[in-house]
Amino acid sequence: MSLAREIAPHLPLLRRYARALTGAQPSGDAFVAAALEAIVARPEEFPRNLDPRAGLYQVFHRIWESGNVEVEADETARGAKKAQERLRALSPLTRQALLLTTLESFTVQETGEILGRSPEEVNALIDEALEELDRQTKARILIIEDEAVIAMDLSDLVTGAGHDVCAVEATASAAVAAAKRERPDLVLADIQLADGSSGIDAVKEILASFEVPVIFITAFPDRLLTGERPEPTFLITKPYSPDMVRAAVSQALFFESTGSLN
Repeated sequence: MSLAREIAPHLPLLRRYARALTGAQPSGDAFVAAALEAIVARPEEFPRNLDPRAGLYQVFHRIWESGNVEVEADETARGAKKAQERLRALSPLTRQALLLTTLESFTVQETGEILGRSPEEVNALIDEALEELDRQTKARILIIEDEAVIAMDLSDLVTGAGHDVCAVEATASAAVAAAKRERPDLVLADIQLADGSSGIDAVKEILASFEVPVIFITAFPDRLLTGERPEPTFLITKPYSPDMVRAAVSQALFFESTGSLN
């Protein structure tokens, strides 16, 4: 199988990771594009000693660390600029280790290979990241989820991380009303809701009223990660892990970026 075919299935998830890392779709996609250009230019340098997905992420991180990627100025006006103000207090490397092991479900060993760190160093970075998470400002979170068990689980996870749940809603109309009433600091939104309504439509209406970070939750990420339209910066795939939710909430609050499905 050609190298292109080996890495192609992993590109949507790499783009998701890049957006979570940079805080915006244009900058994330710019780094992914640069990584692909590097692979095309020197395919013989692709790390064949790794699984194709891990190798792809390793190449991406080489580009990320170089920083030699240009992005449009207006793209950095919100999330990326806000993130830069906070980088003095939060280590980018700890976020990378946390996202790779939680959001992307790499093992500690694979994460070490991607970042060029030992497993012991990766574990230390994850511990540091979790401590940083605990020091973050408490947020009021709106959960839009029609499955009661999942809604309760998400509620327990975010309250366990020190946040407050201001409302839990199962339909788009109820979610919009709750958002306008409560003005949450963050929205966790499922895509398909109980009455056949859409979490995407609910988020669009909420964002038309005020700006708020949004994390979408779905069992079908490929439906959103198509590259054909603006995509959510933060996306959690079902089934999720507690650390995955915690990491996504942290990143969304860190960048204070809005959902970008327009």
